[in-house]
Amino acid sequence: MEAFYLFIPLIFLVISIFIDYFLHKLKNLPPRPLLPPLPIIGHLYLLKKPLHKSLAKLSAKHGPIQLLQLGSRRVLVVSSPSTAEECLSKNDIVFANRPRLLAGKYLGYNYTSLIYAPYGDHWRNLRRICTLEILSSHRIKEFEHIRADEVCLMLSNLYRSSSKQATAVQVKPMFVDLTLNTIMRIISGKKYYYSRDDVLTEEEKEKAHRFHEIVTEIFKVMGATNVGDYMPILRWLGVSKLEKILISLQAKRDLFMQELLEELKGSMKNRSDGKKKNMIQMLLYLQKTEPESYTDEIIQILMLVTINNLF
Repeated sequence: MEAFYLFIPLIFLVISIFIDYFLHKLKNLPPRPLLPPLPIIGHLYLLKKPLHKSLAKLSAKHGPIQLLQLGSRRVLVVSSPSTAEECLSKNDIVFANRPRLLAGKYLGYNYTSLIYAPYGDHWRNLRRICTLEILSSHRIKEFEHIRADEVCLMLSNLYRSSSKQATAVQVKPMFVDLTLNTIMRIISGKKYYYSRDDVLTEEEKEKAHRFHEIVTEIFKVMGATNVGDYMPILRWLGVSKLEKILISLQAKRDLFMQELLEELKGSMKNRSDGKKKNMIQMLLYLQKTEPESYTDEIIQILMLVTINNLF
């Protein structure tokens, strides 16, 4: 009798695998790996780091289109260029929605930013603003002097670094500083990565330190895999620590962005020529004529979209 009870979990496993197999056939879903998904974890046991190599091996073995069951989520893996083109061009609306990941709740303004928002009127409005007011050829040309200035500064720093020492110069950190400073100058007219020769006030040092801290934490979060997104039971049990990190990061990021927004609002009150210097000021001028379309939250979302292009 005791031996029978030991076989109950195995019997349950076999029955669930057979039921899942027949349901997959009845629903006419895309093909999937020969190894069946296990209860709760699905195909997660097939994935190893680095993820892209695991997916490449599965595609090479099982074909260019396969449906994986990652915990509670179904994931369609497409490795054929022609099929990917068909998904993103002919059937782009079908694949337009984003999964509701934990990062989108806290870093995506509760799934309302352009990156995490579902396809609909709100997403189309954000895309319209980005296309016409931020990423248009006119706007890109308007900020050309900032890009040229930052490139000249980087080359100058590179020349000084290479002339002072005979060892190799690390160029990657310089490119990171170049990209961050260019984006932040376009957004706010300010740079937050300074060279050693720059003389800073205590306020500038404090803001630069906060910005560096936020960017570093976002890099870590964006590169981390949250198992709770695929196995909600872990979140319900409080096993996932990422949520606490995201809540803290959201508070720090929103405070920084709101302070920056209020600072630029104050500087605009002292300007009477209506000249637009940076992206935030441009959006604040539009806010006066279309307050419903350009709320403070929408402006922060657009700031976030531009910054997220870095990650």
